[in-house]
This record gives sequence, C-alpha cells and structure tokens, in this order.
Amino acid sequence: MKFWKYAVAVWLTLVIVVGFLLRIPMIPVLEETARNLFLHVPMWMTMSFCFLLGVIFSIRYLASGNIEMDIKAESVTKIGVLFGLCGLITGSLWARFTWGTWWTFAEPKINMSAMAMMIYVGYFILRGAFTDQVKRARISAVFNVFAATTIPFLLYIIPRQLPSLHPGADGNPAFSDMTDTELRLIFYPAVIGFIGLGFWLYNITLRSQMLHHKMQLRNLEKQ
Repeated sequence: MKFWKYAVAVWLTLVIVVGFLLRIPMIPVLEETARNLFLHVPMWMTMSFCFLLGVIFSIRYLASGNIEMDIKAESVTKIGVLFGLCGLITGSLWARFTWGTWWTFAEPKINMSAMAMMIYVGYFILRGAFTDQVKRARISAVFNVFAATTIPFLLYIIPRQLPSLHPGADGNPAFSDMTDTELRLIFYPAVIGFIGLGFWLYNITLRSQMLHHKMQLRNLEKQ
C-alpha cells in the first residue's frame, strides 16, 4: 500500500530536479522565471482537485448523514487551502520578478484568488463556531458547496473579463502560445506529481482526523 507514496516522492523529486536543470527557451519577459510554471500552476490545479473532492464529500454527507464524509470533506479542504496559499506565494514571487511588484490591486486574478482563500478560511472558522457535531457537519457541508461554486467565477470567469497581466487575458499570449515542448514535458508530469502529493497529505490528515474522532467518541462513552 505504501508503494504509491514512494512513487509520488520519486516522481515529484525528479520533476523538480529536471525542471530546474533543464535548459528552457528564453520566453520574453518570463525568461528563467518560466520555471515557476512547474510549481505555481500545478499547485492551483491540486487546490482545485482538493476542493472538488471536498464538495463531493460534503454532498455525500448531506445525502447520507454519515459523519465520516464530513471528516473527509474537512481533511481534503484543509489540503486544498494549503496548496492555494502556496499558489498565492509562488504567484507573488513570480509577479515580483516579471511585473516588478509583490502584489498589485490592478491584477484581478491575484485579488480574486486571495478572496477565494478567505472564503475557505471562513469555512474553518464556521466549523469552530459549533460544538454540536451534527449541526457543525450539516452547516459546514452547505457552506462548502457554496464555496466551491465561487471558485470558477473568482479564478477563471471574472478575471478573464477584466484587464490582466496573466497569460490568455486582455490580449496577452495564452498558455499554449508561451509554452514550448520542453516546458510541457515537465509541466504535465508536475501536475500529476503535485496532485499525488496533495492526495498523500490528505491521506495523512484524514487518518489523524479519524483518530481524533474515535478518541472523542471513547471519551463520551466513558462519561
């Protein structure tokens, strides 16, 4: 059962090492910072993958009332927020070396991404506001479904309607126009590797959460 974890570790290590050692074409403006493509974008994709799993688990909880589904939703959403924050950090670093600023309110995608993270932080604040497990699980599941519906609008639809420095927006070259074969050979394996890492972290978090849940049940039984 541990084989896939070793495979993810080796795969992602190779991707990162090769990604930084491989000779890449000099794309105007991006130049060497184009290597961030192997980190920044896969992190956002892993975040989206985790949020998708989270909303599926939340819907399954609402349909079945199985508390295990709520625990799974909380666990995978935590990992989604972690990768979202990493995406913001790597995006800010990229902006500093290509746009000359760590953060700009004139760039909609950065600000919409931060707003999306704040919504998901609200999910965990909401969970902490309830002591009743069933009520917490039900309200959190509804909120998680709402949060997931905002992601396409905040990260994709709205930014594309506004002037932006991001690829594919406001006349800027699209992803397909600025990525040569060398970059694609690393980018797609990086996406697979980071999603594998995300699932690995989710698995660890879930086991911890399930253990905590069982300990709470035992304490209640003793009382």
